[in-house]
Amino acid sequence: MPTPPLPTVRTVRDLRAVVGGWKRAGQKVALVPTMGALHEGHLSLVELARRHAAHVVASVFVNPTQFGPNEDFDRYPRTETRDAELLAGVGCDLLFAPGVEEMYAPGFSTTVTVGGVSEPLDGAARPGHFAGVATVVSKLLIQAAPDVAVFGEKDYQQLQVIRRLVRDLDLPVEIVGAPTARAEDGLALSSRNAYLSEEARKIAPALHRALAEAARRLREGESIERVEATGRAALERAGFGPIDYFEVRDAETLARLEEGSTREKRILAAAFLGKTRLIDNVGV
Repeated sequence: MPTPPLPTVRTVRDLRAVVGGWKRAGQKVALVPTMGALHEGHLSLVELARRHAAHVVASVFVNPTQFGPNEDFDRYPRTETRDAELLAGVGCDLLFAPGVEEMYAPGFSTTVTVGGVSEPLDGAARPGHFAGVATVVSKLLIQAAPDVAVFGEKDYQQLQVIRRLVRDLDLPVEIVGAPTARAEDGLALSSRNAYLSEEARKIAPALHRALAEAARRLREGESIERVEATGRAALERAGFGPIDYFEVRDAETLARLEEGSTREKRILAAAFLGKTRLIDNVGV
């Protein structure tokens, strides 16, 4: 039998009406925020969310405030009909698909800024990006009032920014990080992979290979400085450039680490392959 169409709401009022009914019945609700153009990685987030709650809401909203002036907001893929079909197929209960006017009413003038963890790496490479992320995620968490919200570890810095946001503002939601979904050759699944040419797609897995090799070297006692330099060199040899960063950071705070630190570490990288910017990370 075909999967029934996924119920869709486009206003905060309608979203709260549906979620409120579930909550009055004593049922837990999970939220999976997305920008659409869904792939298997997104669907794995929904499947994880289903293990944490009786009902799953997915949002699809291409958020203009997290794109820089020269980034890909206008050409970012928008495939809502297909997205709804995919979400229904993995047991999502409700799609929240607001327009820009619903999320940012005329005169909107509030920005949520998370200091510290948002400042290095993508925070430095993409000024204003995490203020846009923190603002829209704050709104989604307030609008949907979920018990649980699931985010992928591929956007690791984003995940840490959201965790800090929720902690600092005492928001009553559990943030769950989901392991990065990958293609068979190791490339992290991303909506932006669709931008890659056939040749670039063959090169792209070198990003994850460089990170995995860096993690091995770090575990074997090589210095952070050497690991970072070797990783950047590997990406350059593969054909990446420019490279925004290839760095070892504290896994919680994303601060720089002293050599020999026993803190849990994360190696994060962002680099261009042609005109496409890819990001990835691994834990150590």
